[in-house]
Amino acid sequence: MQVHVPDPSFTDSASTRANFRRAAKFALVFVAAIVAIHVVNWLFDLDLQRFGIHPRQPDGLPGILLAPLLHGDFGHLVSNVLPLLVVGTAMLHLYPDAARIVLPVIYVGPGIAVWFFGRDSIHIGASGLVYGLVTYVFVAGLLRRDRRAIAASLLVSFMYGALVWGVLPIRLGVSWETHLAAAVLGVVLALLLRGRDIPPRRRYAWEGEPEPDAGTPIGDDDPAKDADVVVKPTLH
Repeated sequence: MQVHVPDPSFTDSASTRANFRRAAKFALVFVAAIVAIHVVNWLFDLDLQRFGIHPRQPDGLPGILLAPLLHGDFGHLVSNVLPLLVVGTAMLHLYPDAARIVLPVIYVGPGIAVWFFGRDSIHIGASGLVYGLVTYVFVAGLLRRDRRAIAASLLVSFMYGALVWGVLPIRLGVSWETHLAAAVLGVVLALLLRGRDIPPRRRYAWEGEPEPDAGTPIGDDDPAKDADVVVKPTLH
């Protein structure tokens, strides 16, 4: 397997580091909002869990949007927000373009599937987001095959590989339907969006100089004349 080597001027640039910080802040704000909702619910005994997904019930439809924000107890909360912070940051940093599609689909898609096909129960929790994003980052890293993506893929598989058992109906009180639907969506999205967010490839001397685009004059003072980077690599 040929491994794609990103250009160091891209991976080590100030803009890339800024993008990472921005991704981490966005993931942290979302996680903080989930924690705040749970704390308020606990302090004032609001019983917000009743707004989860009630399969095939009209009053359970709002749960498609609300269920990922609600958790049963603090243990349930912690088990979701910590991996969500890690994999959410990885998703937003490595796949910012794909994230515009992946995040909304992963957020609502599992809930829709559960509303149609889930057990007659109240389904809550952000585990669908976790499963969908972990699956996407893992599969996309294998498909994209550059070092950063592969490293992220190996990291999530090492940290959260045990999540695979959550897609099976082997634990009472666990919405395995949500996990399974999210994991399937993550795989499908990784396949469909495999050509997005590919970083510039390091260009070696033996490959020759890239030809300029037609109609673009290059003078002696144009920095593109000495460029070592192909901005748009071959998609695979």
